[in-house]
Amino acid sequence: MSSPAKPAPKTVAIYCRKSTEEGLDREFNSLDAQRQSCEQFAASQRGEGWVVSPERYDDGGFSGGNTERPGLQRLMADVEAGKVQVIAVYKLDRMSRSLTDFVGLLQKLDAKQVAFVSVTQHFNTATPMGRLMLNILICFAQFERENTIERIRDKVAATKRQGRWCGGVPILGYDVAARKLVVNEFEAEQVRAIFALYLEKKGLVGVIRELDERGWTNKAWTSGTNHRRGGKAFIKSTLSRLLTNILYTGHIRYRGELIRGEHPAIITSATYEAVQNLLQRQRRSGGADRKTKHHALLKGLLGCAPCGCGMTYCWSRRGTKFYQYYTCDRSRSHGVDTCPMPSLPAAELERLVVEEIAAICRDPRLAGPVIAEAARQLASELDSLRTRVHDAEILVAKLGEHPERDRNRLVQAGVQLETARALLTDAEAAVIPKAAARTALAQFEPVWSALVPTERAQLLRALVERIQVDGQAGKVSFVFRAGGIAALARQVGTSSTAPGEP
Repeated sequence: MSSPAKPAPKTVAIYCRKSTEEGLDREFNSLDAQRQSCEQFAASQRGEGWVVSPERYDDGGFSGGNTERPGLQRLMADVEAGKVQVIAVYKLDRMSRSLTDFVGLLQKLDAKQVAFVSVTQHFNTATPMGRLMLNILICFAQFERENTIERIRDKVAATKRQGRWCGGVPILGYDVAARKLVVNEFEAEQVRAIFALYLEKKGLVGVIRELDERGWTNKAWTSGTNHRRGGKAFIKSTLSRLLTNILYTGHIRYRGELIRGEHPAIITSATYEAVQNLLQRQRRSGGADRKTKHHALLKGLLGCAPCGCGMTYCWSRRGTKFYQYYTCDRSRSHGVDTCPMPSLPAAELERLVVEEIAAICRDPRLAGPVIAEAARQLASELDSLRTRVHDAEILVAKLGEHPERDRNRLVQAGVQLETARALLTDAEAAVIPKAAARTALAQFEPVWSALVPTERAQLLRALVERIQVDGQAGKVSFVFRAGGIAALARQVGTSSTAPGEP
C-alpha cells in the first residue's frame, strides 16, 4: 500500500507588533515572545507542510489603528509577490485594531489564497467557522479601541479642567519638562517683545519685517524621533497664532471655558486683551472675509512674473474714496520692498487683460498658436483618459469573474470606470475643428460685451488657466486651457440663440 503524498510546502510569515517602543531594547522582548509562540505553533503544523520564513516582519512602536507600518507593508508586498502562503500572528489585534483595515487585509489575503492564523486563539481563515469567529473578534477589538479613545478623551477633559497642559506642539516661550510647560526665559523675552512690537506697529507685516531683521524664528525643538522641527521664519499665519494663544496668559481654554493653568504666565492679561482688540479692529477694517465681498474678475488667475508668487485682490477705503488693487502675495506678507512689482489698480489691470485676450482672439496670426497648443494639450489629455478607461474596464472584468469574493472592490472599480468615462466624454466634447475654433475666438468681444460680471468671470476661468503679470514692463502672458476654446464656442452658441433674438 502506497504512503499518502506529502503536502506541498507552505511558507509561513510571522507578523509581530507592539504599540510602544518600551522594552524593545531588552535581549528578549515582546516581539521575540510573540514570534516564539508562532514558531511553536508552526512546528505543530509541520505535517501540513508549514515552513517558517526566516524573514522577520516586526513593527515595534506602531499603532494597530492603521496600516502605515513598515513591517506590515513588507509583508503585504511579499504576499503580492506570492512568497507567502500562511500568515501567523500571536493575537488577532496584532494585525489590526480597525475593522475596516482588517477586512481590507483579509480580502487581499483571500484574493491571493493566503491563510491567516491567530495562534493563541486557534482560528484559521481556511475554514468557514474560522472566518465567522475572526469577524466576531474583530468587532470586539474595534469596540475596545473605541472605548479606549473615549477614556482618553475623558482623561484629556479632566486634565484640562485642572489647568494642566495636555501636550501638542511646543510653543515659543516654554519648554516641556515632565509633561509640564516650563518658562524658557530667553524665548519668553522674545514673546513679550513680539506683543509689544505689534502694539507699536499696529500691523502684522511690520512686525514680521522686524523679526526677520532680528533673525527671530518660531519655536525650534527636537521630536521624540530625534528630528529637528520648527525654527522657521514668521509669516502672517504663524504670527497671528502666537498673538492669539491664550497659554501666554497662564490660562487654558477648554470648550469656551477659561481655566487657570498650572504653568506661569509670560504676558499680562491686559497686554493680551489689548492685542486682541487691535486684531479685531484690523479685521473689521479690512480682513480676509471682507476682501472677497467685492467682484474680482481675475481672482485666482494672476501670477507675479518677477518673483513667481500668486497675486491677491485687495481693497481699502480712505474717507469717501474706495480703492481696489491686485498685489503680490510676497509683498503682502513680507513688506512692499520684498518684491519689485508694485500693487496694480484692479480696474486698469482687468481692462488690460481683457484687451490682450481680445487682441489675440481677433488676430488670426496670434490665435493660430493658441489653437494649436490647446489642441495638443487636449490630445494628450484624451490619450491619458482613454488609457484610464481601458485599465478600469480590465479591472472590472477581472473582478467580475468572482463577484461574491470581490464585491466591494468591484463596486469601487465600477465607480472609477464611470468617473473615467464621464471625464472622457467631457474631454471629447471639447474637441472642435480648427475653423470652428477660429470662429469662436473671433466672437470673443461681442460675447464678452453681452455677459454680466459673474458670467464674464466664469468665461475667463473656463478660457484661461493662468495669467502672468509683469507690472514694470507692462506685459501680461496667458496659459489657455485645453478645453477653453470649446467653452467659448458653447458660449457663442448660447448667445446666438438667446430668447428674443432672431
